[in-house]
Amino acid sequence: MARILALDPGTVRCGVAISDSNETLAFPREALATNEHLERAIAQLVDEEFVEMIVVGRPVSLAGNDTASTTRAEEIFARVEAAVTVPVVQWDERLTTSQAQRSMREAGVSSKAGRSRIDSAAAVVLLQHYIEVRNAS
Repeated sequence: MARILALDPGTVRCGVAISDSNETLAFPREALATNEHLERAIAQLVDEEFVEMIVVGRPVSLAGNDTASTTRAEEIFARVEAAVTVPVVQWDERLTTSQAQRSMREAGVSSKAGRSRIDSAAAVVLLQHYIEVRNAS
């Protein structure tokens, strides 16, 4: 069965999460470097994990306005969309990082220890929200 891949684009790293084959739960994967090899790494994940769709986080301010991060995320969205043959959509990622940080703190993971995992944890929050909304319709 196919899966959904989520990306939480950042300046240095791109958080990655993938759904189970039933598209009900999201799981973190190792974050990818946001560099010239990003699209190739994502295309490889699409092939290896039988991904049928990619959800790319679109950061906006709390008021819903575009920011500098929005522009960077839209650039990554365009690069990924051009590199793969599966549908790629954008999804509002407001507060995903803060939700991921709170969850990691509640799980007893220190800020220092969690620093390397926060991007993919935010991608999990993003994907889980997308899955819940999609399954509710």
